[in-house]
Amino acid sequence: MARMRAIEAAVLVMRREGVDTAFGVPGAAINPMYAALKKVGGIDHVLARHVEGASHMAEGYTRTKAGNIGVCIGTSGPAGTDMITGLYSASADSIPILCITGQAPRARLHKEDFQAVDISKIAAPVAKWATTVLEPAQVPYVFQKAFQLMRSDRPGPVLIDLPFDVQMAEIEFDIDAYEPLPVSKPKATRVQAEKALAMLNDAERPLLVAGGGIFNANAADKFQEFAELTGVPVIPTLMGWGVIPDDHPQMAGMVGLQTSHRYGNATLLESDLVFGIGNRWANRHTGTVEVYTEGRKFIHVDIEPTQIGRVFMPDLGIVSDAGEALDTFLEVAREWKAAGKLKCRAAWLESCQQRKRTLQRKTHFDNVPVKPQRVYEEMNEFFGKDTCYVSTIGLSQIAGAQFLHVYKPRHWINCGQAGPLGWTIPAALGVVKADPSRQVVALSGDYDFQFMIEELAVGAQFKLPYIHVLVNNSYLGLIRQAQRGFDMDYCVQLAFDNINAPELEGYGVDHVAVVEGLGCKAIRVFNPNEIGAAFTKARELMQQHRVPVVVEVILERVTNISMGTEINAINEFEDLAQTGADAPTAISLLD
Repeated sequence: MARMRAIEAAVLVMRREGVDTAFGVPGAAINPMYAALKKVGGIDHVLARHVEGASHMAEGYTRTKAGNIGVCIGTSGPAGTDMITGLYSASADSIPILCITGQAPRARLHKEDFQAVDISKIAAPVAKWATTVLEPAQVPYVFQKAFQLMRSDRPGPVLIDLPFDVQMAEIEFDIDAYEPLPVSKPKATRVQAEKALAMLNDAERPLLVAGGGIFNANAADKFQEFAELTGVPVIPTLMGWGVIPDDHPQMAGMVGLQTSHRYGNATLLESDLVFGIGNRWANRHTGTVEVYTEGRKFIHVDIEPTQIGRVFMPDLGIVSDAGEALDTFLEVAREWKAAGKLKCRAAWLESCQQRKRTLQRKTHFDNVPVKPQRVYEEMNEFFGKDTCYVSTIGLSQIAGAQFLHVYKPRHWINCGQAGPLGWTIPAALGVVKADPSRQVVALSGDYDFQFMIEELAVGAQFKLPYIHVLVNNSYLGLIRQAQRGFDMDYCVQLAFDNINAPELEGYGVDHVAVVEGLGCKAIRVFNPNEIGAAFTKARELMQQHRVPVVVEVILERVTNISMGTEINAINEFEDLAQTGADAPTAISLLD
């Protein structure tokens, strides 16, 4: 046993649980933790410019590698409320992050003390657990429970609130006697696997839908083996993109109202059975349930019991961790394969590949200002299969998901459900911190980029290099497109005449000047034929200076991106059916 401050015990526990990095902003009420971080050592700290930014850095850090848990630290009051968006984002996507806040001393909690707020109650709806620790001796064990909760069952974030005097109090604690608590995960049974495989075998046109739960279980390799063993085509969700390579013959495209492929939607509508693993049936994927489910049966595997039947009742529901389920599915599938019991899927797979070959969207435009489709074409040509993309929401993300290609697990880092603007920059920094060797390319529209642009200074200070593709139409583009349904274009234009940058001709903010003022590098492109050269220069600058490099492409002001209200009624704004060199000239339907 050793006598130490309670907060020092907390730092020792975090180290024992595998934490080696924290993102945060110090303040008076959390200074004891910073003193403990300095004294104990072993945890690197990245100083954010905004606590919400720190929470998204923690998300990016967690999402990069299996087993990672990002840590975000802030002081009392507004630092905690700033974390709420990060907690919501992490909770919505089943991402474990640990948020730690300082708090007023216990005796002043009810006296409306300066920057004292009941943050655990505020955070409770968007956290797996949120607690204010009132007894110093409980501190190490609250952290122990937090790590167990974050890793068990459906993963999620935790907030621990620490009054100043609780942090400072001395306790007896022996880290050598500490062991992490066992993690619980439900497992599919042999009987369930046999029933699922029997339904799969009975179907004529089955699909596998791969969700983000497969990444949480670190089971992408198992999923790909199962898909290849059964021969069934794969539809990844937005959170599951990369579970198999985009050029894999069984990759059948994504389905949905926005982040989808024409061939993916068409294939889903042709299917007669959908086997979902680690997915939520999110509404941007399904559209109206009646359209999505009509004429087909469903198997749903999810780690969270209350997800089964939440959106619609499957024909077979299995509560299981995706990895544990795939272990059992593979066991049965291998036996059936050896016995010749698995149905041949060659004809169905060929029909899916035919749709993939023919139902493409046009990308090659030479227009000036640039059409966004051309940007993604250039990105595909320049960035290799090892590229990890980071993005959050907006027309940029939607078009990116329609046109970009992902080839590896955890190489599409995306805030799937919450979609907070500003997420991209800090999340990308968290990804780079988690894996400095990874080629990271972030994608933003101009409004997402402006929300938390100050975090670029973190990339400059801590040498966290990546390339950020900024597509600038000086519009809230997605909201502008949605306003078409109301016959308006109201309060969504960001354009103005910048007196300091007349060359922008009304596009407003001089992002290059701001980015360089924050210690990074930036390149602006007006002509589509110069995009590739800009990427080459950006890579050189990034390698030379070890800072984020922004490539801003000035887009045409209005481009409508394909989307709709039902997966069988997507509004395609171009005549885009094409097959390679035979692609017809697009007929513009833009208004």
